[in-house]
Amino acid sequence: MRCSYENVAEIVDAHADALLLFARQRSKVSAEDVVQEAFLRLVRRVKENDPPDNVVAWLYGVVRNELITIHHKVRRSRAREESLAAERLMWFEPSVDTLLDASRAAEQLKILPIEQRETVVARIWGQLSFEEIASVTNSSRSTVHRRYVSGLDTLRKSLS
Repeated sequence: MRCSYENVAEIVDAHADALLLFARQRSKVSAEDVVQEAFLRLVRRVKENDPPDNVVAWLYGVVRNELITIHHKVRRSRAREESLAAERLMWFEPSVDTLLDASRAAEQLKILPIEQRETVVARIWGQLSFEEIASVTNSSRSTVHRRYVSGLDTLRKSLS
């Protein structure tokens, strides 16, 4: 199918749902944005008088490649955050009489997923409310509470 300004709307109507379903196989969160971006790229190519030869295959390729790029960015970002968090040897300064327990607790914090770890630290040592933590982490209050309870349960089990 040859692409021009006149039939871009037809292409969107004909392929948007299938592209969205395809994109959701890799990411339910980013799927709509990625499909929209693919159609915007198509419009730019048409505007530059350089439409792809096989429009449908090209759209699927753009969607797939963009989702892979997003996945890599998220993975790198998460690895960077975990690396920075792991560099901290101690999460708090223990007193001499509790040095063993404090060291053990600090080590056990490292086993928690980053979301639980930051929630527990912010709540206990930062003395932030669940609402404040939710604001900082761009999460709901219930999600923050669930992370906190789950993190504490994991710590209790590992420290007992």
